[in-house]
Amino acid sequence: MNNTKSTNNYSLNCKGTKICLKSPKIMGILNLTPDSFYDGGRFNSKDTALVRVEKMLEDGADIIDMGGMSSRPGAPIIPVAEELKRVIPVINEVNKRFPETIISIDTLQSEVAREAIGAGASLINDISSGNIDPKIFEVAAEFDVPYVLMHMQGKPQSMQENPIYEDVCSDLIEFFKKKIAYLQTLGLKEIILDVGFGFGKTVEHNYQLLNQLDEFHILGKPMLVGVSRKSMIWKVLKSNPEQALNGTSVVHTLALLKGANILRVHDVKEAKECVNIFSAYSA
Repeated sequence: MNNTKSTNNYSLNCKGTKICLKSPKIMGILNLTPDSFYDGGRFNSKDTALVRVEKMLEDGADIIDMGGMSSRPGAPIIPVAEELKRVIPVINEVNKRFPETIISIDTLQSEVAREAIGAGASLINDISSGNIDPKIFEVAAEFDVPYVLMHMQGKPQSMQENPIYEDVCSDLIEFFKKKIAYLQTLGLKEIILDVGFGFGKTVEHNYQLLNQLDEFHILGKPMLVGVSRKSMIWKVLKSNPEQALNGTSVVHTLALLKGANILRVHDVKEAKECVNIFSAYSA
């Protein structure tokens, strides 16, 4: 396989707006939380969130991924009411100010997903693959929106305690096969895969997955990669999240060479530059 060429013509239908994934797309992260690992608390007011969205759109974001609950290691699952309070007003305001924006709701709770779609979100990004709230599958199928199926071993509170796999790549492929088969019985058509870098994986697991990312093409689904400023980068560099931008760009480029279709990022401008250079290289 030539890893520098796109081997698919995947597209997503986000409530009538088609996103073609032949060229990789950028999903900008909007953490509406006080405690996310990198930018927690910076954008959790409506005004700062809108400024952030405007900047990400100007820098080239194709999708804005809004989350009201931190998924950093050790983070608790918060009440639905609190999560809704954080995300719904911002979704409403972004729809008013930037009506063409494709909004993804980053949640593992079905009620939050339902309310967010009602407010204008058109994609569900679920870090739990329905293992915490299986009704989220029904919401995605009912509203016919794309669904990000991410692998996580355990729960955020405990996922990094002692992650063990027989073979991390083979184990995840089997996991996705079973989940995809079940989702298809529910009528869910558009499924995006995310191997879940940093979610119940050691640094070694993460780099094995990165090295073998192209093997997931056998599943016939587009792939989202979320590595932005994660510990798999700054631990190797012996630094911290604030100093991990250059390393993030390197890993983004490697992921694109392995066939990533969507990059979920904190730094949209720099990720867009990775995509532009990758596109010129692989033209």
